[in-house]
Amino acid sequence: MYLCGMLTIRHLTADLAAALQPLYDPREAEAIAGQVLEHLLGLTPLQRRMQAQDPVDESRLPELPAIRARLLCQEPLQYVLGVAHFAGLELEVTPATLIPRPETEELVELIAREQEGRMGLQVLDVGTGTGCIPLALAGRLPGARLTAVDVSGEALAVARRNAGRYQVAVDFQQVDILTQMPQLSTPLDVLVSNPPYVLESEQPFMRSNVLDYEPATALFVPDHDPLRFYRRIATLGGQLLAAGGALYFEINEQFAPETVALLQGLGYRDTAIHADIFGKNRMVRASWVGPQPAA
Repeated sequence: MYLCGMLTIRHLTADLAAALQPLYDPREAEAIAGQVLEHLLGLTPLQRRMQAQDPVDESRLPELPAIRARLLCQEPLQYVLGVAHFAGLELEVTPATLIPRPETEELVELIAREQEGRMGLQVLDVGTGTGCIPLALAGRLPGARLTAVDVSGEALAVARRNAGRYQVAVDFQQVDILTQMPQLSTPLDVLVSNPPYVLESEQPFMRSNVLDYEPATALFVPDHDPLRFYRRIATLGGQLLAAGGALYFEINEQFAPETVALLQGLGYRDTAIHADIFGKNRMVRASWVGPQPAA
């Protein structure tokens, strides 16, 4: 058993960070260790820093040895703690759901910025996972009517618990988007998706904490058809979107031009590629102008 005695928060954080450094760079290891102590002691990051010299009795940290062991097996911190932070929300995560990423927060921000001031929008999120996108949009788009679909019943159970925690009304539906159609009462104003987009051939270059723990069905697409989900969702968008409705995708940066060409070929207009804060092309948006007249 790992003994911490009457060590301070600073000592405990440094000790865990040192143990993790063979797996993570020093800054990331320190960040993970800090989040563990904050979680176990119920502290904010500021409180942890201000109380860094305070002694902590090991009886207050019965979970620390097990958490330490799981982290040393490269299990992601969010699965170990059971929570992930996203756009100001604390969301439940399990191995049935992808861990929400910062680039998806940027996708939410793009949608909120472009749709600001519009009331009562009909929004559909395809491949919702934890429900992070509709829950974050609920706070930015007043009165939005939110629908979210996922192929995984286990993921939807997590998403429903997250929505319940924040008392957000979302119509969750179990739908295999490749073969089924979501059920909607009115045309969509916003269609958004962060679908699987990592090539199967990229697996050897991925870190074990992603490859060994996160759900493969939410990550990977075959190399011979990397735009499978984009093609299907955009095609459905032509049936589900109102004229003037907007489509937003998170994408694999290496297929940004191909995704835009796909959308344009399906009749979308005002297509644009958006880079994330690191300059990577990670988002595409487009407008649906309605059925095109026959030539």
